[in-house]
Formats: sequence, structure tokens, C-alpha cells
Amino acid sequence: MDNVRRIPHPTADQDGLNRTSPHDAEAENWMAGVIMHSRTAYLECAEVLDREDIYQPAIRLIWDVVGGMVAENKQLHPVTVNAEIERQKRLKEVGGGALIFHLGGETISPSMAQAFAERVAEIARVRRHDEHANRIKAEIIRGASVEDLDKLDTEHRQYEERRATTGHGPSHLTASFVDWDPFFATDFGAVELLLGKLLAPGQQITIVGDGKAGKSLFVQEWLWRMACGQSFLGDRAHDPIPLLYVDAENGHQDIQERFRSFGAGPGRMGLMTYSSFPPVRPLDTAGGGADLMAMVRESEAQLVCLDTVSRFISGPENDADTWLNLYRHTLLPLKRAGLSSVRLDHMGKDGERGARGSSAKTQDVDHVWELRATGGGTLLLKRTHTRTGIGPDQFSLVRQSQKSGDHYLPGSTRHVLMTYEAAPDTGMAAIPGTDEHIIAALDRAGVPHDAGNRVVKAKLAELQIPAGSDKISRVVKARQNRLKSGAADVPPERSPDPFPETFPGNVPRNASRDGKDAGQTFPGNAEGTYPGPTFPPVPPSKGGTGEGTPGTADTDEVLCTVCTKPLTGFRLDRGYDTHLGCDPDTGSHPPQANKPHDAA
Repeated sequence: MDNVRRIPHPTADQDGLNRTSPHDAEAENWMAGVIMHSRTAYLECAEVLDREDIYQPAIRLIWDVVGGMVAENKQLHPVTVNAEIERQKRLKEVGGGALIFHLGGETISPSMAQAFAERVAEIARVRRHDEHANRIKAEIIRGASVEDLDKLDTEHRQYEERRATTGHGPSHLTASFVDWDPFFATDFGAVELLLGKLLAPGQQITIVGDGKAGKSLFVQEWLWRMACGQSFLGDRAHDPIPLLYVDAENGHQDIQERFRSFGAGPGRMGLMTYSSFPPVRPLDTAGGGADLMAMVRESEAQLVCLDTVSRFISGPENDADTWLNLYRHTLLPLKRAGLSSVRLDHMGKDGERGARGSSAKTQDVDHVWELRATGGGTLLLKRTHTRTGIGPDQFSLVRQSQKSGDHYLPGSTRHVLMTYEAAPDTGMAAIPGTDEHIIAALDRAGVPHDAGNRVVKAKLAELQIPAGSDKISRVVKARQNRLKSGAADVPPERSPDPFPETFPGNVPRNASRDGKDAGQTFPGNAEGTYPGPTFPPVPPSKGGTGEGTPGTADTDEVLCTVCTKPLTGFRLDRGYDTHLGCDPDTGSHPPQANKPHDAA
């Protein structure tokens, strides 16, 4: 063998070619055996170690499966654990199941589990130091500079500080002290907003919306394009950003269809890591915060999204302490590490008051955005709270999509900035679906400013503009108030092109009541004949015989078509041909209807 060239080994490996990284296999085995029997044992072990602390891959698999079963409240036993691993088609990783029953057959008391977990976590820290030392030695052999070695050392220290749930000594506390010279030398105002201009790096925002707004759909497209380095909402393309989307709201079928409709697919997911229904502990606890930070480290994410945040808490949603604990255990570590976060939240019953639950949930974020559907595929994204004021305060959006049968076509779904016409009376932009847009449409159609709900509803149906009863009432009231205040010019006639009757047998709502004078603002003010449907015969005027003697109405007065009494007040001004009490739809017919009456 003299002609064989021996491969030199780095100094770090001279202590034996068969040396393995530091670990305690026996402690890991005992711990794995007991957590397959006890939920309490698993939770106590999870308080002191992460899955990365476990060295043996098979034991790590058992840990992951048990954690998932605990999160789903499934019954624990080596048989059920074995069945779950078999369902995942990973049984060969545990010796076909033999390791499961071997470890589960000889177990310790659940009260001892945490002590073994502490041993595993302690050895894991030694292993990380050993790996760091080997990395330093390897870089020295490659000829790394002092600056490179110092950088590696700094990164290792920072990693350990972020990973630890509690610190030892004052170093983790003094690290928060501000170094004034570099602090004031930093231009914080030059921060470039992330894609979409909804937040800056390191900021935390909440996006609130009801179930009809489609906030998950909007955020999924936004973050997918951010991870792929694409443009969004008129913002130019940025460099791809690694991010983690943690979802406990949407099923796999919905997720797949949505991303395909965006244009995503295999090889087109960019730097997005997607966690679907992860078995993390509640994020308003120390263990939950540690779980999320472990996922962040594994994915190397710079932004984290929680969909929906209420799915990741254990405390009452109306309790301020719940949200304070969420910030303390999860959001504060993210912010301290300079990581951005996006939280999705549900709107409360009173939409004007924003998200449901305690107001404390908005105190720790930099911005609160409310997403509302305004009808016809249009959305309004409005910032209601802000800490910095950086960036736009409002976006008017259109959700575009195209379906083929029951499925959306690939690449057909997207959110784009809206382009719209300006209202002719104000010159201001009117967003389709809003009250202002409907008012502008009615003005352009020549609908009188004093038109009532029925007329407006009929005209909107003709214009194919969707609007509910509440919105129509607001629009009618706004137009009438504008008329009373003199803010709007009254059209010279009721309508240049009267549209059909609103109800069968009623007079046309917008027809002039005076053919002689088309310039009358309100119908019935000038003498003339009404061009609408024929009224019942009106008895000739009978002059009174003295003071207080009644007589029938003059022929120039408009009479109710049911009781033949004169119409007065708002019913006359708005074009109705019956009294409120005589209306066939809303009132009741008086017993003397259609009989001659004395003038009122």
C-alpha cells in the first residue's frame, strides 16, 4: 500500500475518524419511550428542548409525530404512534416499527421525562459549540481572514442568544444597550418599503377583514410575489425575500387551487416556506414562541405571516393579557431579531370598531390595515392605525379572476390597483361600490336629487349596479341632504328621459307633473294637467256655503287614486299617487275608499 496517497485530515478530526458529534443516545431513547405514553411528559420536555436538539433522526421523527398527535388531541400509545408513522409512509425510518415497540416497552415515569430532556438539551448545546469550532478550523485551513472568523464567531453567539429562552449572566441584557455613535449615524428615514408598500423591514402589521373580503387570498398572492421577486400593486419588483407562511385556517385543496390561480406551481414558489396546520404550542406561551422561532430559523425567513392569529392563542380573545403574552413570547423575539410579521385577523361584529377582541391587540403593531369588499370584485384596503406614517394610507383594488367550470384558470387571479372615472360633480375619484360612486352614477343618469328608495333601487337595477337596502337608504339620504343644503345644482326638469314606472299602476316617478312649465323643481307647483295615468273622476268643485263649509278639491290639485283626497307634503313632492295609509303595498285601504269625500 506504499503507492497509496493518504488524504490528510484537518486537525479537528485527529481525535479519531470514528468520532461522532456529542450526543446522549440513551437519554434520547428514554425520553422518546415515555412521551409515546404521556401527553404531560411531552409538554414538559418541550419546555426545555427543541426538535433540533435531538441528534438521532429516528428519535426526532418520533418527537415530531407525538407533537402532532398532542396538538390534535389524539390518544397516545406506541401502537397509535406507529400507525401515524405508517400513515406518513415513514415506517422504515424506525426499523419497520420495531424501534417504536422497543422504546415503548421499557419506559420511565412521566415525572422523570423532563430531567432526560434537560440532559438532551445540554448535550445539544455542546454539540453546537463543537460544530462551530470545526467550522472555524476548516475556515482557517482555507485561509480565512480575521474579519471572516470574527464574523462567524459573532453569528454563532447571536444564534445562541436568540435560541435561548433565558439568558445566563448579563450579556443578553447589555446587548440591548444603544451604541449612540452608530445609532445616530444610521439613516432610518432611508428605509425602503417592502413589496406593495404595506410595511418596512422589521415592522409588524395586522390585516383585518371579514370572511367575505378574502384577506387570505390577498395576502397569499402578495407574499408569494414577494418571495418570487415579482411586482405587486404597481410596485416594481424587489429582490426575493425568504418568508414563512404559517396557516391554521385554509385546507390543502384551497391552498393548491389559489396558488395555481396566481400562476404558482412546482419550481415557481420562490423563497416561500408554507407551514400548514403546524403542531406548535400556543404562541401566547413561552413554548409556542420557542416553537415559532425554531421554524423561523429552519426556514431562514425574514418575514413571518400568521393566518389567522386567533388560531394560535390559548387565552381568551377579549382578554388584554392574551395579546400582551403573545407580544412578549412571540412578537417581541421576532422584532428583536429584525424580522417582519403579518398577522391576519377577523373583523368584529361592529365593523366600525375594527378587529374583534381586546383593543390591546393593536397596541404592539406598526400598522393596522382593514380590507373591505365594496362590491363588484372591488376592495378597499385602508390603514386605520399607524405608528410611523410611512407609506400610503389607502389602496383601491380590483380582484381579477377567470373560471373554467368549477376551477380558476392558472395565472388568472390577481389583485391590481383600480382605475376609475372621477365623479362629475366633485372631480374626486369615486370607487365602484361605494356610496360616492353610486351617487355619481345616479347624477350622470339624471335621477332627481330628491328621488326616493324605490326609484333609486329601480335605476340601480337598470344600471346593473349592486347595492343593498342599507346602502340605498344612505345614498338617498345623502342626495336629499345635498339638495337641501344647496350643494348640488337641481336639474331643470325631473328627468330628461323618464324611465319606466316603478310599480304597476303608479305614475312615472320622473315624469313632469306640469307640461306647461318644464322648469318646475317640484311636481304640482304650477297649474297644468298631469300627463300620467288617468285618475278616477273628480267631482266638480263645490264652493263653500260659509266659513268652515267644506268643498271638494280644485281640479288643479293632485288627488289620491284610492281615497280621492288631495295629496300634500312629501308624498306629493316625491311623486307618489297615494297616501301612505292608502298605498296597496305598505298601507291599508280605508273603508270609505273610492267614495266621494269632503276636501280635507
